[in-house]
Amino acid sequence: MEPQVSPSSPHRPYEDALALLLGTLFVALGVAFYTQATLLTGSTAGMAFLLQYATGWSFGVWFFLINLPFYWLAIKRMGWSFTLRTFAAIGLVSLFSELTGRWISIDSLAPFYGALMGGCLIGIGMLILFRHRASLGGVNILVLYLQDRYGLRAGYVQLAIDGVIMLVGLALLPADRVGLSVLGAVALNLIIALNHKPGRYMGVS
Repeated sequence: MEPQVSPSSPHRPYEDALALLLGTLFVALGVAFYTQATLLTGSTAGMAFLLQYATGWSFGVWFFLINLPFYWLAIKRMGWSFTLRTFAAIGLVSLFSELTGRWISIDSLAPFYGALMGGCLIGIGMLILFRHRASLGGVNILVLYLQDRYGLRAGYVQLAIDGVIMLVGLALLPADRVGLSVLGAVALNLIIALNHKPGRYMGVS
């Protein structure tokens, strides 16, 4: 006898708000690890890291600016609710990435540990946001659309795009740091690929 599947249970507004807060705090802490160890990640966050290292402007500023052109795709493909949640998530990550450095001080961080745990923290944060119909904008919007429309696994599509960003990173960072960044990107995307499968999580917002 097959087990019965419970009907979808919508998230309450306070659950969505708490998820946005917790998810973005996880991401911002991962960003702090990456900044301390001079590492990269993928998607628009990876672009923000590259511009931070190239110009000296903070990650939070670049992350907010880079995502601006992508909102039209979010509105067109994912709707206003998703777009507003994503805008809030991007704003919070930009803010928290600026504040985290004031809240904690990291005197020593092994690059290997920073890459692995930073990737895991960002991946967990993104997973929380995905499950509450939000994202971190940019490429995340694109991969979620591809998963919803064509069934392509978001984590695997993201991994391919991130590979291109890592290649560009070789022009700005030492090869060993780019190599460690690849390790972090693999950890991040495996968390999403293994845990964000269509039909597995029934909660909706």
